[in-house]
Amino acid sequence: MERLTGTEIFVRILQQFTPVWIGLAVILFISWIFRRKLGLYGRLFSSPIGIVGLILILFWALTALFADSIVTADHLSQISGMKNKLPGWPVKGQEGAYYLLGGDNLARDVFSRMVMGSRIVLAIAPAATLFAFMVGITLGLPAGFYGGKLDTGLSFLANLVLAFPVILLFFLLVTPEIRSTGVPLALAGVLFLFPIIFFIMLFSSRYRERPALLAVLLTITIVLGGWAYTGLAFNADPLNVFYMDPNLLNIFVSVVFVNSPTVFRIVRGLTIDIKTRDYVAAAQTRGERPWYIMLWEVLPNARGPLIVDFCLRIGYTTILLGTLGFFGLGLTPESPDWGNTINEGRKLLQVYPHPALPPTIALMTLVLGLNLLADGLREESLKD
Repeated sequence: MERLTGTEIFVRILQQFTPVWIGLAVILFISWIFRRKLGLYGRLFSSPIGIVGLILILFWALTALFADSIVTADHLSQISGMKNKLPGWPVKGQEGAYYLLGGDNLARDVFSRMVMGSRIVLAIAPAATLFAFMVGITLGLPAGFYGGKLDTGLSFLANLVLAFPVILLFFLLVTPEIRSTGVPLALAGVLFLFPIIFFIMLFSSRYRERPALLAVLLTITIVLGGWAYTGLAFNADPLNVFYMDPNLLNIFVSVVFVNSPTVFRIVRGLTIDIKTRDYVAAAQTRGERPWYIMLWEVLPNARGPLIVDFCLRIGYTTILLGTLGFFGLGLTPESPDWGNTINEGRKLLQVYPHPALPPTIALMTLVLGLNLLADGLREESLKD
C-alpha cells in the first residue's frame, strides 16, 4: 500500500468523525426549532460568536462520547515499524489500515490518541469545575448574605489560597511528596461533601412545607451522595460503581481547591449586590427563610455571570491540565491526555512535528470554543 495524499487523509478523517457530524446536526436542528423555549441557550442562536463556540464545544463533547467508534487503532498499541511514521502511512500487515496523523515515538497512532485524549479532558475539566462551583456557591451565598464575622473569616481563607500563584499551587498539590502525606485525600474528604450539603439545603429550603416529598428527596440525596462520596473520596464503594484513580483524584482535588476561592468571591460579590433588590425584600416580607432567599431568589438572578464564568473556568482548567501533563505531573505517562501527548511530541518537534501538532490544535480549539461561548452568553445575558 502507498502512503495517503493530503486530500485522502482529510477525507478519511472527515469520514471517521461521521457520528460527530450526525450528532451535531441533530442537536443544532432541535435546538434551533425550540430556541424560543430554551432561555439563554436558545438566544445563543442570535449570536454568531456564541454559535461558533457552541459548535466547537459540541464537536469535542461528541468526539469524547463516540471516541470508541472514531479511533482507527488502539491508542496504547505499539505497532512494529510505525515509529515516527508520517501522516497517512499504511500499517504493516493490516490491509486498508493507516495512521491518519502518523505515529509517535513509541509507534502509537497519533489520531487515535488525540481522539481518546478528548475523553480524558472532558471527563475531568467540567466535573472538577462543577464541584468547585458547588463549594464556591455553598460558601459564597451565606458570606455575602449575612456578612459580619462569617464573611470576614471565609474571605480571609479564600484570599489566603488566592495569594499563591495558581501554577505553583497546582505543582505543589500534585507532587509525589505531597501525595504521600495524605493532604489531597483530606481535601477530598472535605471538598466532596459540599455537593451533598448544597442539595440538602436546596431541597430543605424549597420543600419544608411538603414533608413527605422532602423526606424522599433528602433520602435520595444522602444515600446516593454518600455512596458517591465514599467511592470517589476514599475508594470505599463496595460495588465499585464510583471509583477514581488515586492519581486522577489528586488532580481533581487540586482543580477544585484552586478554583473554589475565585468562585466564592464572585458569588459573594453578586450576593452582596442582589440582596438589596426589591424582590429579595419582598421575600423577606413574606417571611421566607434566609436559605430559601439565597438559593431561590439570589442564586437564579446571578445565573448569567456564573454561567459565563463556568465556561471560562472550564477553559482555564483545560489549560492547567494540559500544563500539568506537559510537565509530567498529570496522569500516567501512557495516558493520551493532550498535555502529556504534547510533551512527548515536542521532544522531536524539529524532526517530526506531526505527533505534537494534533493535540495542540485540539486543546486550542476546545479552549477557543469555551471562550467564544462565554462571550456569546455574556452578550445575551446583558440583554436581560
